[in-house]
Amino acid sequence: MTSVTEASPPRRPAGRTPGGARPRRAVDHGAWFLVLPALLPILVLSVGPLLYGILLAFTDAQSGRTEPTQWIGGLNFRDLLHDTLFWESFRIGLVWAVGVTVPQFLLALGLALLLNQGLRLRWLARALAIIPWAMPEVVVGIMWRLVYNPDAGILNETLRDIGLGGGRDWLSGLATALPAVIVVGVWAGMPQTTVALLAGLQNTPRELHEAAAVDGASAWRRFRTVTWPALRPIALAITALNLIWNFNSFALVYVLTSGGPGGRTRLPMLFAYEEAFRYGQFGYAAAMGCVMVAVISIALAVFLAGRLRGGDDA
Repeated sequence: MTSVTEASPPRRPAGRTPGGARPRRAVDHGAWFLVLPALLPILVLSVGPLLYGILLAFTDAQSGRTEPTQWIGGLNFRDLLHDTLFWESFRIGLVWAVGVTVPQFLLALGLALLLNQGLRLRWLARALAIIPWAMPEVVVGIMWRLVYNPDAGILNETLRDIGLGGGRDWLSGLATALPAVIVVGVWAGMPQTTVALLAGLQNTPRELHEAAAVDGASAWRRFRTVTWPALRPIALAITALNLIWNFNSFALVYVLTSGGPGGRTRLPMLFAYEEAFRYGQFGYAAAMGCVMVAVISIALAVFLAGRLRGGDDA
C-alpha cells in the first residue's frame, strides 16, 4: 500500500490577509486620552485664535461701534494692497529679521566653538552666556534704553572718555534707530542659538577631528569637512526659527522705540497692534496678520526647500 503525502498549503506571510492586504490596526482609543492634555491647550490657545483671526479679517469689526459686525469679504485685503505704510513696515520687518538673524547666527557659532574648547572655568562662561536668554524682553528693553540714554548712558559716556564725542540720541535718530535696535535684538537672541549649536558640537564624534588632524588637515578644513556637516541640520532649524521669532517681534521694539522715530522701527506687528488697539480697526488688523502669516510661511517654505535640496545634493 503506497502512502500518499498531501502537500501542505503554502504559509501566508505573517500579518497579511488572504487577499494580500495588511490587516487594519485596531485604533487605540486610550492613546487619545493621553494626547488630549497636550492637544487641548494648542487647540484652545493657538488654533482657535488663529481661525477666529482669519474669520475676523473678512469683517468690518471695529471697537466702539453700535451696529453689528458685517461680513465684507476681501475688502480689507484690497485696502491692504494699496496701504503703503503697511508695506513699508513689512520691508522694515524683513530688514530687521535678516539683520538680526544673520549676525546672531555668526556670533553664536563663534561663541559655541569657543565654549566647546577645554577652557578653564568653562562652566562659568556657559552660565554667563545664557543670561540674556533668562531676562524678559521688557527688562532687556529698559536696560538698553539706559545704555542708549543720550545724557547719562554708558555708551555715550564711553565715547566721550575715548574722545569720540557723545551725546547722540541713538533711539531717536532717523539713521541710528533701526541699527541700534538690531544690536539689541542680536544680543538678546544669541544665547538660544549658541546653546543649540553647542549641543550639536558636543554630539560630533571627537575621533573624526583627531583623524583629520592626524591627516594634516588645517583648522578651517576640519571645520568645513567635519564640524559643519554635523551642524548643518541644527543650523537650518535654528535659523528658520530665528527668522520667524525675529519677524514676529513686538515687546522688545515696543519698549525701545514704540515704532519711532517717524516709523523707522515700526515692525508689522507694531503696525497691526496700533491699528487694532489704538484706532480700533480689528478687522483690518486681522487682515494684516493673515497677510504676514501667509507671506512668512511661503518665504520660509522656499528657504527650507532650497536648503534641504542643497543638503541632499551635497
